[in-house]
Amino acid sequence: MSLLLLMSVTKDTFPDLWVNNTLSSDWKYVRETANHYSNGPVTNVTDPEFRCYELDLVNTASQTGTATVVAGSTVGFHSDASMGHPGYFDVYMTPAVPAANSEAAGTGKTWFKIWEWSPTWSKSTGLVFASENIWQFNFTIPKSLPSGQYLIRGEQIALHVAESYGGAQFYIGCAQVNVINGGTGKPGPLVSIPGVYTGYEPGILINIYNLPANYTGYQAPGPAVWTG
Repeated sequence: MSLLLLMSVTKDTFPDLWVNNTLSSDWKYVRETANHYSNGPVTNVTDPEFRCYELDLVNTASQTGTATVVAGSTVGFHSDASMGHPGYFDVYMTPAVPAANSEAAGTGKTWFKIWEWSPTWSKSTGLVFASENIWQFNFTIPKSLPSGQYLIRGEQIALHVAESYGGAQFYIGCAQVNVINGGTGKPGPLVSIPGVYTGYEPGILINIYNLPANYTGYQAPGPAVWTG
């Protein structure tokens, strides 16, 4: 993983895709999000925009390009400035039917998780968020993923005000890709987005500054990671 640990202004949008050892321009392959000016989060896990947080649920997909990605390669989401909130990161993928640039892609129970980055915990240190103040998070496209068009959904769950329901802040970006040189793997478990979370999961509804006495570690929300 290649992470830049620099202090900067917090900006939780991921407009650039790191692919083929090149950083794309803003919103070239990532669907432009509704918070591209405000940097505001999604807090309602049942909202249709919880899927990709598009600026326009009808037109944004068709206005976004599709990157070619080799199965087994490293891909990343890059922010224009530091992602400073303490929290949890993960990445989901879904086959894109009929195509990656279609607004219909990813609307069913078709999503699977390929990567996650959780805070660590011990009695001596408490929760440690190594993901604070980073500019990019990288991950590997599973080598056995079948070739075809997909959406890649990067997600940061910011937990600094997550002590009450609806307090967790979700920052989301969806990249459109065509995966080549893939394999014959069967990704899973499959989930719907929205639908993957209720908002009451212990990794979402949590007071990171006042953990219970019997706390034993961070519980990542959502399905298990499929590594291929």
